[in-house]
Amino acid sequence: MAQLWGGRFTGKVDPLMEAFNASLSFDQRMWKADIVGSQAYAKALAKQGIITSEERDALVQGLGKVAKEWETKSFQVKPSDEDIHTANERRLGELVGSVAGKLHTGRSRNDQVATDMRLWLRDEARVLLGHLYDLIRVAVDRAESEIDIIMPGYTHLQRAQPIRWSHWLLSYAWGWQADAIRLEQLISRVNQLPLGSGALAGNPFNVDRQFLAQELGFEGVIQNSLYGVSDRDFVAEFLFWSSMTMIHLSRWSEDLIIYSSGEFGFVTLADAYSTGSSLMPQKKNPDSLELIRGKSGRIFGDMSGFLMTLKGLPSTYNKDLQEDKEPMFDAADNLSGCLQISTGVLTTLKVHAAKMKQSLSNDMLATDLAEYLVPFRETHHIAGHAVRLGEEHGVPMSQLKLEDFQKLHPKFEADVSQVWDYEKSIEQRCAQGGTSRKTVLEQISNLRAWLGDRSDKKRKVH
Repeated sequence: MAQLWGGRFTGKVDPLMEAFNASLSFDQRMWKADIVGSQAYAKALAKQGIITSEERDALVQGLGKVAKEWETKSFQVKPSDEDIHTANERRLGELVGSVAGKLHTGRSRNDQVATDMRLWLRDEARVLLGHLYDLIRVAVDRAESEIDIIMPGYTHLQRAQPIRWSHWLLSYAWGWQADAIRLEQLISRVNQLPLGSGALAGNPFNVDRQFLAQELGFEGVIQNSLYGVSDRDFVAEFLFWSSMTMIHLSRWSEDLIIYSSGEFGFVTLADAYSTGSSLMPQKKNPDSLELIRGKSGRIFGDMSGFLMTLKGLPSTYNKDLQEDKEPMFDAADNLSGCLQISTGVLTTLKVHAAKMKQSLSNDMLATDLAEYLVPFRETHHIAGHAVRLGEEHGVPMSQLKLEDFQKLHPKFEADVSQVWDYEKSIEQRCAQGGTSRKTVLEQISNLRAWLGDRSDKKRKVH
């Protein structure tokens, strides 16, 4: 089959250039989007009287047969198949004859590929969104069932204040919710139709683009043909979303890697998500979490590389944009794996509540000691003096005598001994968003309601 663009040229193309120019090796995964888009376009051509209803049916049915070959992995790629579009059109011609050539009437590969990519990414993003909902749901379920477990909260990796394990879990669940909301919004921006933009100036046969949008499930039509063929902001935005989501997964992984170490011993990963050492038989390595942490850099690289491709492009379509697909595919594939692995890790994770509680220490209640004296302005300094006094005496602050505290400030009374209660400290953080039981249960309720809304919307769609 001759190249779609070959009529202009009389000389042969360097075989190396042919291979350099080809994209079928990676864009063939958009075969379904390409066929669905072509079937819709055949219907649009018939609607305008460009082709007959019989020709439309032949094209739609022939494309269905091509799709079946891709589904059954029986599609035979030929050397002339430059990309998924030429491969499908070539095979369609073999099945239905010369009528296949009419399918390209008024359509360019420029608006065709932009449509295929939006269709593919829209559907893939919805799958990723489902994986993200699953991860959030597991975090919420564990937060509710393990709400009585308390642990040290950290800043600068130093023990700071006691918190609920559930509060820690939900801190990541809220970040993942933000990721999900961003993806929901992105899907809407992806779901806009470029087909009918032609090569750059628009379609000369006045195809009904609103009909095309309806046929393909797009929410709207891109209003400018130049923008329609050149825009790849949706890819860049998806790569940013992927990078941001992976950073959240990476930080969560880092916490669990630390918490699973022998020095902490707060959690143990299931064997299914760990590996051993080739040399040291005692080792149990958190490879699943380390791979997630490592892949965050890879996906950021996808984004930064593609942005550099975009930054110097002149208007409309340029061949540089062939570099848009591999980073998009790579990010989607790795996000899918990382989200599902994260859900598995969190579902099977074993939590050692006793070890977490043993790691609490009186100095973490220094803030509570300062709050005992509120509203005195200097309470922070007084609490600091108490910490230093305990260190000088070689005892925890809870073992200092009442006289020791009263030397620091006369407002201290016998009930200062009640400060050294971790559960009480946690329950005092009762403002919205705090770590008390009431506020953690509020968080759980709010996230469950949000997840419930998503399930209801999904049911209505189906």
